[in-house]
Amino acid sequence: MDGRVLTFMIRKRGNPNWGRPFRFAAVSTTEFEMQVRQFHLTPGQHVVSAELRKWCEENRSRCYIPEWLLDEWGFRVDANLNGAA
Repeated sequence: MDGRVLTFMIRKRGNPNWGRPFRFAAVSTTEFEMQVRQFHLTPGQHVVSAELRKWCEENRSRCYIPEWLLDEWGFRVDANLNGAA
């Protein structure tokens, strides 16, 4: 040969993470949980909080709100949750 070194690119195939432990995606905080934290409420205060009730009434068809809390207040949610306002 004329002094040049031929390098070959090895094609790697398959899943490079094969055999490694699965990494779970981080769980995000819901809007409801952020509001509860902003209002500094404990779980026992959810039902009696006027601010939280007002927020839940305005956002009940848009954001996640625990069903037990909606039932406690007698709120009904629009079953068509397509996000269109």
